[in-house]
Amino acid sequence: MLKKFTNACVKLVDKYLPDPFLFAVVLTIICYLAAVIFTGNSPLDVLAAWGNFSSGIWNLLKFSMQTSMIVVFGSALAKTPAFTKMINKLASYATSNTKAIILITIVSAVISWVNYGLGLICGALLGKAIAKRLHTVDYRLLIASAYSGFVIWHQGLSGSIPLTISTGFDVEGLGTIQADITQTIFHPANLITVVVCIAVLCVVNVAMQPDAEHLVTVDPALLKDEKEYVYEINTPADKLEHSKIMWALTCILGWAYIVYYFASYAASGKSILNGLGRDSVNLVLLFAGILLHGDLRRYVDAIKDSVSSVAGVILQYPFYAGIMAIMVVADANGASLATIISNFFVSISNKVTFPMFAFWSAGIVNFLVPSGGGQWSVQAPVMMTAAKELGVSTNVATMAIAFGDQWTNMIQPFWALPALAVANLRAKDIMGFMCVVTIATGIVFTGGILLWAVMVA
Repeated sequence: MLKKFTNACVKLVDKYLPDPFLFAVVLTIICYLAAVIFTGNSPLDVLAAWGNFSSGIWNLLKFSMQTSMIVVFGSALAKTPAFTKMINKLASYATSNTKAIILITIVSAVISWVNYGLGLICGALLGKAIAKRLHTVDYRLLIASAYSGFVIWHQGLSGSIPLTISTGFDVEGLGTIQADITQTIFHPANLITVVVCIAVLCVVNVAMQPDAEHLVTVDPALLKDEKEYVYEINTPADKLEHSKIMWALTCILGWAYIVYYFASYAASGKSILNGLGRDSVNLVLLFAGILLHGDLRRYVDAIKDSVSSVAGVILQYPFYAGIMAIMVVADANGASLATIISNFFVSISNKVTFPMFAFWSAGIVNFLVPSGGGQWSVQAPVMMTAAKELGVSTNVATMAIAFGDQWTNMIQPFWALPALAVANLRAKDIMGFMCVVTIATGIVFTGGILLWAVMVA
């Protein structure tokens, strides 16, 4: 039954899902029309909000760069000899199709929990390594299983929403809200949900293995090894580029500041984990890559090879920034698309059910604002105010939005782009499988957030 449903989803997606960029364009048009129809704003008002240089189309330039750096630095780190050796060692345990699916699901989920950018890249690289050894596994499902592990990223150490509020976040009308990550990321309810979700992913991904009629194996051309660089060190410039002294000084500089940065949290009585934000994670990825490559020139070339994976980020993020602006442009009565969606779910909520409805609304909004930080900015004013009025814990309300943000990423092709670039696949190649994953994880997250709400009620 599940295989028939999966095959139907695969056929449907292959026929109707456009390129992710066109998907963003279509969403832009839909949001534009919806804002004009439902908020009372004039077409010119919505257009002005969309194209505004400070709050519209260019509003996510910093976040786009941070996201690009996480993907690029993570990719460069994954190409180091140490990581390559680890990935090949892991791939050797995939001695059957079922073992391969379970292995890649668990590995990608665990790494995504630690860092989402690294998880996306390592999962795809592991998929290619497994496909080189195992020629009977469906390559689309293998990469889909790798991407499925990304569904728990916002519950982990690089989750932008819990990290944002760990250092304090100002919400209009509420002041500063703050929650230590021990009450969000490391809360027992969150960790239990992570474990259950990974277990369900393993079961579902294994069950989706296609029969011989629908099996799609990998094209051997996709399994070429990463480009190997051969260097000739003849000139003083060459010697400087490959200088171990320069490499060592660079490593010392970077790691000295990293130690100082996290030590300052410890010195102030806070957990060093509170210092994990996008900037600090990027800094760690940057200097870990430099350290493990062992050569500045080699690291530069690894970065060059990794940059192509963020082409989609560069092209699409301005459109999603514009969509975000459309979502929050308000009419004279203060109504916007974001508040209309959020207020609907708030209106049918109580203290126990509010987190569940917040999760569902965040899943819907995530289609239009596929950025954890951006979605938090859009929904926090409405959701956190409602949570306070209903007496719902700040931690639970916060993580409900985080759950929703990560959940529908499974069928929002934007975040699959880095993994697909590594695997040389198209979004439609895996999105049929991801429809099934979305349904299964949606059930897990709904139960998990309800459990959390009951625990703290």
